[in-house]
Amino acid sequence: MLYLKNGYLIDPASGTEGHRDILIKDGKIAGILPQGTDSGKKENLEAIDLKGQYIIPGLVDVHVHFRDPGFTYKEDICSGAEAAARGGFTSVVLMANTKPAVDNAETLSYVLEKGRETGIHVYTCANVTKGMQGRELTDMETLSRLGAAGFTDDGIPLLDEELLRSALQCAARLQRPVSLHEENPALIRNNGVNAGRAAAHFGIGGSPREAEISMVERDLRIAVTQEADLSIQHISTREAVELVRQAKRLSSHIYAEATPHHFTLTQEAVIRHGTLAKMNPPLREEEDRLAIIEGLRDGTIDMIATDHAPHSTEEKAKPLTEAPSGIIGLETALSLGIRELVRKGYLSMSELVRKMSYAPAQLYRLDAGYVAEGGPADLVVLDPDGQWVVDGFASRAVNSPFIGETMPGVISYTICQGKIVYRGNRN
Repeated sequence: MLYLKNGYLIDPASGTEGHRDILIKDGKIAGILPQGTDSGKKENLEAIDLKGQYIIPGLVDVHVHFRDPGFTYKEDICSGAEAAARGGFTSVVLMANTKPAVDNAETLSYVLEKGRETGIHVYTCANVTKGMQGRELTDMETLSRLGAAGFTDDGIPLLDEELLRSALQCAARLQRPVSLHEENPALIRNNGVNAGRAAAHFGIGGSPREAEISMVERDLRIAVTQEADLSIQHISTREAVELVRQAKRLSSHIYAEATPHHFTLTQEAVIRHGTLAKMNPPLREEEDRLAIIEGLRDGTIDMIATDHAPHSTEEKAKPLTEAPSGIIGLETALSLGIRELVRKGYLSMSELVRKMSYAPAQLYRLDAGYVAEGGPADLVVLDPDGQWVVDGFASRAVNSPFIGETMPGVISYTICQGKIVYRGNRN
């Protein structure tokens, strides 16, 4: 048994906030007790004095890339899970753009089996279309029955309207969400860099905002007539935020996610950091960043997801137009949320935790993201006043524009299924 004493519990699911002691037994929360409850006489009890640190639900990231199978030199399921635990995530949902893609039972089973070997909960989406080719739907029913948490061709937009409509109809029957990557390739000359000041700086065409706006507008028009849960992934433009806001008035099945890098950085970061700040969709303008924050504040954007996208150092060292897009994010996400959203007054700590735990868990129907007696003992112990420097990662990759920055919020423990899977040792 594990006994967490003298902590400050923040559970956005129940609205509980205050000093509590927590008793953990057999992977479940056995008791949420008033602070100072005498549990010292219980046998086999490991007591940890938290000295007022926060206790929050284990974080849930529903948009990560662990590159396994096919690209394990970038990351694999084990190293990705270690990075997740270090960042406070006890549940992750993997994207399906692996090699082979997760469009078949064998690959799906491989990912889920390997995920069970880690210390956290590893789920995965399956592909919407076979081979991510956008021409034929996968056997969504079989993949759902075998454990697919949702469906996505993340990295490639679904251009065929009728195929999208059919996918949403099937997903509605299966009660699985569909997540969409919203960039029209016909409008993009060079992906990963905003077609504005950043593209002009490098003398390239870049990726215009219309590439996202046009896809979001079309897909929401289709989605509001369906009963499937649809999530707009890694939103980057103020126009797309407004489109989601309007669509939510017409349907309760519309969701959106924002990444920490999109609510923290603008295209100026690409000018400073080059390929380390190249990503799809690209970092845009300050007005877009502020619109994303407002969307998080008013509930238009339901959740925060990292789009953890590891690449090798050699790949990111290539010229800007040749290097792959994406940054790692699992280990910096919570701190960026505290720094950019909580400390600047946009969200309360409880609201931030909700968007990083309970809300994404609800969309994917995961038993996660809350703290309750009898519920899963998936918890994070956080020192909100501590600081650490981004220098070294549990991830196999190091492609981050935040290296060298001082971050608030030090994770002391990540606990999953009642077991400590990470003990903090950050500087």
